[in-house]
Amino acid sequence: MRQNSQRNFLIYCSVFVGFFGGLAAIALKFLVRLMETLSRNISAHLPYHIIYVFLPAFGIFLTVAYQHFINRDKIQKGIGNILVNIKKNRSNIKFNNIYSHLITSSLTVGFGGSAGLEAPIVCTGAAIGSNTGKFFNLSPYEKTVLIAAGASAGIAAVFNSPIAGVLFSLEIIIGGITIPTFIPLLIASATGVVVSKLLYSGQLFHLVTEGWVLNALPFYILLGVFSGYISVYIAKVAGKLEKGILVKENRYVRALTGGLLLGLIIIVFPPLFGEGYHYLQDILNGNINALKTESYFGPWLSDPWLMIVFIASLVFMKIIAAGITIGSGGNGGTFAPTMFTGAFLGLFVAFTVNQLGWVHLSVSNFIAVGMAGALSGVMHAPLTAIFLIAEITGGYVLFIPLMIVSAISYIISRLYNPHNMYWHDLIHEKNINPDQDHNMLNAIKLESVINKNFTPISKEMPLRDFYKLLATTNANIFPVVNKDGSLDGVVWIDQIRKQLFDQEIDDIIVEEIMALPPAVVDYDEPVSSVMEAFDATDAWQLPVVDGERFVGFISKSALLAKYREVFIKQNKESDLFAHI
Repeated sequence: MRQNSQRNFLIYCSVFVGFFGGLAAIALKFLVRLMETLSRNISAHLPYHIIYVFLPAFGIFLTVAYQHFINRDKIQKGIGNILVNIKKNRSNIKFNNIYSHLITSSLTVGFGGSAGLEAPIVCTGAAIGSNTGKFFNLSPYEKTVLIAAGASAGIAAVFNSPIAGVLFSLEIIIGGITIPTFIPLLIASATGVVVSKLLYSGQLFHLVTEGWVLNALPFYILLGVFSGYISVYIAKVAGKLEKGILVKENRYVRALTGGLLLGLIIIVFPPLFGEGYHYLQDILNGNINALKTESYFGPWLSDPWLMIVFIASLVFMKIIAAGITIGSGGNGGTFAPTMFTGAFLGLFVAFTVNQLGWVHLSVSNFIAVGMAGALSGVMHAPLTAIFLIAEITGGYVLFIPLMIVSAISYIISRLYNPHNMYWHDLIHEKNINPDQDHNMLNAIKLESVINKNFTPISKEMPLRDFYKLLATTNANIFPVVNKDGSLDGVVWIDQIRKQLFDQEIDDIIVEEIMALPPAVVDYDEPVSSVMEAFDATDAWQLPVVDGERFVGFISKSALLAKYREVFIKQNKESDLFAHI
């Protein structure tokens, strides 16, 4: 009964989180649309749209000022910080993240910052889930489920795609597809979509696609290859720029300088203003000439080959603009810039092939599939990418091209980046591993499994004295240590038993029967690497040293027993939902 009531309570919580996560997503989109409309109206009344140079700097400056004076730098930006809180902070996210992302990201993107709103929406939903769990004193596992539920609701509400919202949380936040978490996430995601339909019927963009043809298949494969390599480019460039630009400068100098630099880029490439979905929708409607508007190069872009160069420039510049936006202090994510880049990559392939006259390709199809390819490669989440685009297009007519392009992009991206861009820095800079077994192993303190009950011997000990020692102990392994406590070797009774009793023992000392251990464990070594040492050496006991000093032995059986304890303890919580 208690398990059933607990399962039901988590589902009730997921409805609550889904409702407010969807509400937050709609509020953010409404605020940004309001600010973007204001910015474009101002621009339309000024010569050469010169205001675009200053608007991003204004938005980023306000964002930095809010974070500094009002939020006191307590905001936790990016999906990576959600993963840190799950792994290291028992799934606790500070309450201020519920509203601070709505304010700062709307200021950044609404005034032209070339970043996405999906990451702030995910962070807001995650904060709602975590704080709901804290309010009801739920366990870390249950709070993790609610964090994922909030993220699902946010993504689902933005794109009107409940399945993609669930898959995003399973692939990115939970790290795997598990049945116990699926139902709460699905309910939260569906709730977010219902809220979106009721309060904000508008959609980001409408993808008008048509059935794919077989002679386009080689070009979908080519798009998949391009998507894979552009994903590697996105991860590297975004990773470097988002860490900060002009890091030695004052935060306000950095905000203004970065914002002005971004403004100059937008003057040259107007589609980089904000999320960029405005221009993308025009192109999807068949109006590629929309790229000429507000551009100084408008008259030149009547030449189709110069238009191709302009489109290719947008593919590479969007992620640079996004990196400058975030690196100078703005709040946003790379989800939308990745979709934008993939869309224009698809446009580049289709438009170029159509100009060459080899075959006629559907521009809207390649834009849609290009989005999926870029998302799959950057996030290492092919299922999210496939179903997101399939749901946005309102059908599955492009399912085969989506699968092909997403799979190729994912494979190529994995060759260069074993982990997605969210996990890459966490693994290399914060020593946080996404693998569940590693996490549970590293939750074990090495000290708790070291056997310090040993009988040390010296390598000068006569074998006759060693015989006498054997008669007083049941140990089957002995450390050979010198006077300063450092390890010279070990004696395994099982390995030298036959040798021990077959030879004359006069004038023989321990040094002649000892052996070097196949590996030595450092006292500060993570338990996960200790287990790797056991697997690599096929040993069942290994010595542990602290610096040069021998401190004891660790056995594989003791480590596995401790791992089992941690596993059972952690899964008692998840077992509550095993029958959902």
